[in-house]
Amino acid sequence: MPSLWMLLAAVLFATMGVCVKFASEHFHALDIVFYRGLVGVVVLGLVMKQQRVAFRSPVPMMHFWRSLVGVVSLVGWFYSIGQLPLATAVTLNYTSSVWIATFLLGGAVLFNQRSLSSTQTPLMFTIVLGFVGVALVLRPTLSAGQLVGGMVGLLSGMFAALAYLQVASLARTGEPDSRTVWYFSLGSVLAGGLGMLVLGGTAWSGWHTLWLLPIGLLALGGQLCMTRAYASGATLVVANLQYTGIVFASLYGVWIFGDRIDAFAVLGIGLIIVSGVVATALRARAIPKAPAEEH
Repeated sequence: MPSLWMLLAAVLFATMGVCVKFASEHFHALDIVFYRGLVGVVVLGLVMKQQRVAFRSPVPMMHFWRSLVGVVSLVGWFYSIGQLPLATAVTLNYTSSVWIATFLLGGAVLFNQRSLSSTQTPLMFTIVLGFVGVALVLRPTLSAGQLVGGMVGLLSGMFAALAYLQVASLARTGEPDSRTVWYFSLGSVLAGGLGMLVLGGTAWSGWHTLWLLPIGLLALGGQLCMTRAYASGATLVVANLQYTGIVFASLYGVWIFGDRIDAFAVLGIGLIIVSGVVATALRARAIPKAPAEEH
């Protein structure tokens, strides 16, 4: 059953990406982040109230930093979805596993030892393999003049990795998952709202406004399914199943948007998936207390 929860989460997140791409034709990324967060704040807030989960947290600054890096990642991801083929944007965001391995391995070497151990050396090569995949995925992006979108998408993966590390720290303090997700949604509302005030929010007009509601519902459903999967299943298996989201996004891109994925991009996506899976397994052995991931 945990595997099914993760597969459902992957489908929901990929479907959200479709909605974001349609909405990006009429709204800028900060608009979408605001409404995505607003749905989460309202719906999850009602759930927390019914379950009597307190909104006040003993570690507010940890929630602040988690929300900050998470919102930066979210804005970058939504922007890249609007600029790139759907499969490319989703794949770049899923480099978070490679980034996590990079951060943890770098920290282990920097603070604990001067050279790589026998278990950390394969992890280093896996990280290199992942970034070779990134280069292959970005190759058609660069030739199409979408350099900014590609770099922003890659940075969204890096900030997602920082958010995952912060989520793991919150979990170790005993923070309920619902409260962590609610504060992240609140941060999305505040950041998106501030951006709308500065840049000017897009006026609601026409049927395309309806894309904003499913974005919030799909994102919330995906997060809750993923949380359930991690809570009830083997972390390694569940973490690796999240990469099915790239497959679903690729199918959506070809089917709905007519995206063309050339052989180099397919190879790059494959390398990123393989490196992410292997890095998740290796870092659990090479580095103690590697965090579980939450989208």
